Amino acid sequence: MDASDTVIRAGTAHDWDAICELLTDLFHESWSQETRDAEQSVWEPERSLVAEDGDVVAGHAAAYTRELTVPGAVVPAAHISLVGVAPTHRRRGLLTRMMHRQLGEIAAAGREPIAVLWASETKIYPRFGYGHAAQRLRLNIATPEVRLPAADPVTSAKGRLRAVDPRTAHATFAAVRDQLRPGRTGWSSRDDTWWKFVLADEESQRDGATKLHGVVLETPEGPAGYALWRAKRGWTEKGPDGVVHVQELVAADPETYLTLWRYLLSIDLVRRVTYGMASLDDPLFHLVDEPRRLGGELADALWIRVIDVAAALSARRYSAPLDMVLEVTDRLLDTNQGRWRLTVTEDGRATCTRTDAPADVACDVLDLGAAYLGAVSLAALAAAGRVRELTPGALRRTAAAFLWHRLPQPAEVF
Repeated sequence: MDASDTVIRAGTAHDWDAICELLTDLFHESWSQETRDAEQSVWEPERSLVAEDGDVVAGHAAAYTRELTVPGAVVPAAHISLVGVAPTHRRRGLLTRMMHRQLGEIAAAGREPIAVLWASETKIYPRFGYGHAAQRLRLNIATPEVRLPAADPVTSAKGRLRAVDPRTAHATFAAVRDQLRPGRTGWSSRDDTWWKFVLADEESQRDGATKLHGVVLETPEGPAGYALWRAKRGWTEKGPDGVVHVQELVAADPETYLTLWRYLLSIDLVRRVTYGMASLDDPLFHLVDEPRRLGGELADALWIRVIDVAAALSARRYSAPLDMVLEVTDRLLDTNQGRWRLTVTEDGRATCTRTDAPADVACDVLDLGAAYLGAVSLAALAAAGRVRELTPGALRRTAAAFLWHRLPQPAEVF
């Protein structure tokens, strides 16, 4: 059975209720009206694709207009989300049709050289050229078992912690985050609408925990960092056994980072602190006296799809000078297919142009996406048989240039 008679069209504002019903069924969730309104506030109907079978919304795929920080630069990136097909309409090619159309529309618009998403099921998106570009660590910290360095009386005197209501403090948070965002690979842009969405605090989504709390480190020069967290009470026969769930932590410098973690790890009546968005090179592992007790668990995060090879490779920066020819295969976007000369100057800036010269390295667009954020080595992909070296020594030079000095820190699920 196919879905050749099922229409795929651009969404309209009138589709939202039906889309909500589809998505909550697919992800086994129950959204309150408040949650539906929050999700709708960032939804862009004109960038939404709806699969319509008669009067039934049988599939959906959305794109958000945001920027993403990549190595050394900030680029427009289509943020893909809210993708799914009704169980009654699976195995008919609907998802393939929606994803192909979405990629074609992004490419035709010419604004966004890459697309990015979080995968609900990781086996799905490589079919459409998305490469797994960033992982994260989920921390489950046993607070009685870890110690941080003692406070330095000089540096700790430079600021003070202030509790804030996240609902009214987003301008303070934005002042810190916007200053740091150009250097934090994996961070997405947030306008006022997105800040309100990130800070939305619907009771139905708390899983029994408290409201969202905020704390800011104030200095004479302004805010230097903040943390967002909520707590969940717990008791055993031995006493308090609460948990603090950290949603976000942003710090401008090492002392601010340490001060915020001291605060979070010392909240009363708590025995565990969880944090789901730690980078693989998170500094906390080099601060505590017992890093095993941070309970780090590896998880997937961002997937990157290169939409425009020349624009994407020219936009980011590189760790070493380079002059090489890359042969790219892309079965969905013909404009990416072919050979590309990538030239990187001493300061890491690049140009990428079509060429007929012989290729030095060959890969699929999926592998280019996996390497794009500077965390996945092209040499590791070659060891897996996914990247081919055609000129001796070219792979080592190319892999070194693509890597970045800090690993990505995916900061939010969208």
